[in-house]
Amino acid sequence: MRWHVFRNHFHPRRLNWICLLCAAGFTTPASALTPDEEEPLTAPLKVESLPDNFYTFEPDETTYTDQSSWWLNFSEWIIAQREMRSVQVQSVGAWADRTLSGDTRALPLNESYLRLGIATTSETGDLAQIEPEARFRLDLPTAKEKLRLVVESDSEETTSLGERDRDRQLVDSERSDNEATGALRYLTDITDTLNISNDVGARLHFPPDAFWRLRSTATFDLDANWQLGVDQRIYYFHQDGWGESTYLGFSRRVGPWDFISSSELRWIHSDREFEFSQIFSLYQRLNNRAELNPRIGILGESQPGWRTTEYFGDLTYRYRLFSTWLYAEAIPAINFTREESFDSITSLTLRIEMFFSGDIK
Repeated sequence: MRWHVFRNHFHPRRLNWICLLCAAGFTTPASALTPDEEEPLTAPLKVESLPDNFYTFEPDETTYTDQSSWWLNFSEWIIAQREMRSVQVQSVGAWADRTLSGDTRALPLNESYLRLGIATTSETGDLAQIEPEARFRLDLPTAKEKLRLVVESDSEETTSLGERDRDRQLVDSERSDNEATGALRYLTDITDTLNISNDVGARLHFPPDAFWRLRSTATFDLDANWQLGVDQRIYYFHQDGWGESTYLGFSRRVGPWDFISSSELRWIHSDREFEFSQIFSLYQRLNNRAELNPRIGILGESQPGWRTTEYFGDLTYRYRLFSTWLYAEAIPAINFTREESFDSITSLTLRIEMFFSGDIK
């Protein structure tokens, strides 16, 4: 308890006391030691060895009674459950990894996770509804060198561009029905900036829907300020046919903000049409807990002719509630859609997310 109080009452005035103690000769000079002796610990500088007059708080401030409340008990239960389940999630990935690879070891920092949350959104003329959310990823990186087995709850290729770009605004009931996918992924590093991956797998339903996917990502420094990110995908789903998407992201630092201009074009072969989006966004980490992400965007399509289908603007405020696994979000947004004759629709989405994983980035 004394260390706890000392730590919380530490300030520069007390730092001067420590300097005086050191100057007064409480440490053993290195020159007084023989070559076979080690310099002893500075015992007089331990908290337990400091004189009583070192502290400036009153006697009644040294002892605090334990406080118990339903909120504290519930919080401790949540923390304990998360720690236990995270170990289980990581263990399942490591076990499957070792089983498939035939190796007794598994990489400790795979990207397996389970993400649970609750979200509510309130739109113009529509009351808020609280809905649960769940997403997962099982990543087995050592099945073979550069070969991964990846099982995911969602597939971006089967989701419309508009839904993908506004995903954080939506609750689970507003998203398209997506089946989990499982794939073997072969990774190839062409250069330090260019990476290519090949996936062969299937949607995990009956009958399975086989697919093939080729993806290349690259990052280039255009000059001292600007960077270009490229994400090119070509894929084939047995039921949906061919598809392709091209993403270009121009980014730079603007004062305390990271600015990104994102352009994407997606071809849907079964519908013989393109989808496109243009989004301008800013990002700033306010402190080690909070971050801010305002965006404005335009969505469109090529059928029956090239036209705009939606304008939107939103602001995501994300706050780390506890450690690196409990987060809260507040997302006010305004949308103008062609379906609503471009009348404004305002909404507010609130979300709490919990990550179960050994290592989340």
